[in-house]
Amino acid sequence: MTPDRIAAAFDRARRDGRAAFIPFLTAGDPSPQATVDLAVALDRAGADVLELGVPFSDPIADGPVLQRSAARALARGTTLSDVWRIAARIRRKTSLGLVLFSYLNPLLRGGLARNAEKARKAGFDAVLVTDLPPEEGADVERLFRRAGLKTVFLVSPTSPPSRMDRAARLSTAFLYVVTRTGTTGVRDSLPADLGATISRARRAARRTRRVRAPGASLPIAVGFGISSPAATRSAATLADGVVVGSALVAAAERAGAGAVGAVEKLARSLARACRRSGRPPGRRVAR
Repeated sequence: MTPDRIAAAFDRARRDGRAAFIPFLTAGDPSPQATVDLAVALDRAGADVLELGVPFSDPIADGPVLQRSAARALARGTTLSDVWRIAARIRRKTSLGLVLFSYLNPLLRGGLARNAEKARKAGFDAVLVTDLPPEEGADVERLFRRAGLKTVFLVSPTSPPSRMDRAARLSTAFLYVVTRTGTTGVRDSLPADLGATISRARRAARRTRRVRAPGASLPIAVGFGISSPAATRSAATLADGVVVGSALVAAAERAGAGAVGAVEKLARSLARACRRSGRPPGRRVAR
């Protein structure tokens, strides 16, 4: 039976008294080998789950940092087949849960069902389709589930209860709360209403619990704009997982040849900030 690495990651984080640390990388930026090296560094630094992004030419949800990252990967000729190869190497070298982070268009080319199978064989555990609204996601979630993949859907501060419920019902890995409307990117602070948004997401998860395994709770992760240990620490008191992308990609971009060291240093500080108490982290067991 395939291990549920994402559920195990959230369980381990909960036992350690912390939020799960979920970094993001763009596959192929600055190169396939560098992506693998950065993933290994994130694993060493204490990451629990990695979102691996498929570079796309029209990343409407992304800010300038991730747009540049996708452009660099595409300029190097990164394809979806390259993403599968990169993921397979990360799977062999790390114990990270792997989430495929993609827009819908790249997955439609070649067929959703075929790409779902390829994603699972490459070692992905779940899929987050950024521009797939939950109102149109039921058939896609079913297709991914048949391939053995869990799903993640996005909600935001402006999501009405009906959308929160649909997203929670279709999310089988975790529910992703976007901190604010707009695109990804480094921000100086978290919005004042983030706690209220996460509370609404938790209520939606409870309302839809009956469609999951008895007693199972749906983790809530928060992301978009979280870039510093201070912001991470604040988010970790509210959510079960904290997603950081642009800050790590920007650190790699600035460091050039020293990207692995720079990203690992920043990631260690972010992983420490996910702890809610002085309890030391539990021992990680390779899976």
